[in-house]
This record gives sequence, structure tokens and C-alpha cells, in this order.
Amino acid sequence: MTIEQIQNEIIDDFSMFDEWMDKYEYIIELGKELPQIKEKFKTDDNKITGCQSQVWLHAEYADGIINFTADSDAIITKGVISLLIKVLNKRTPQEIIATDLYFLDKIGLQANLSPTRANGLVSMIKQLKFYAIAFSQK
Repeated sequence: MTIEQIQNEIIDDFSMFDEWMDKYEYIIELGKELPQIKEKFKTDDNKITGCQSQVWLHAEYADGIINFTADSDAIITKGVISLLIKVLNKRTPQEIIATDLYFLDKIGLQANLSPTRANGLVSMIKQLKFYAIAFSQK
């Protein structure tokens, strides 16, 4: 699937819910499907700064693609990072750098997060793209 197809699929999935509480519950469920980070990668180096809760993101680069794993101590944050990874995982650095994460606005995520969680979302996106930029130099 292309990045656009995945984003459109997420938009379709969220369109099934009328209420934001239902969307939050769905985000929490998505967090349970998150590719789990190994305990050895839950380090300060892998912690995303700017998030209200603790979020660890690890990236491995092999055969031209980046594989992300993550975890969070907050269930909603875990769901949010899982959405981002669903879209950007197993992609080339160039694909990740060029991706416009339009699904975030289409599903209303940024508008319905608290200001501190919205700042955390921005920090997560920056870290994902930072890894892509770093790996693109290899």
C-alpha cells in the first residue's frame, strides 16, 4: 500500500465514528497494535522531548527502509504514535521526508487534542522525520 492509501484508509476508518469519545477509544485500540520497542531501547536517547507523557521511538535502517518501534506510558499517546508509524513505517527516508500527513487534519486529531498533547504530536512527527533525514545521509 502507498502512504496515500494508508492515510485514506485511516480517514475512512475514523469517518465511521460520529463522537470524539469513540474516536479516542479507537486510537487507544490502535495503540495496542503498536510494534513494541524492546526494553533496551527505552532510553533517554530514544525519548521524544516535548511530549507530556513519556514516548520512546526507535528506528532501524536496513535495505533502504526505516523500521520504527515505539512505546508510551500513556494509552492515548501510544495510539497517536501508532497512527504515525502505521503511515510511515517500512518506508524510505525520502518517502518519509516528503510525506504530508494530511490525515491528521482530515480526522480532526490536532483540533481535538489538548494543547500539550498537540505539542507532543508535533514533537513525534519531528522525531520521525529527523530519523529519516539522518538515514537519508547514509
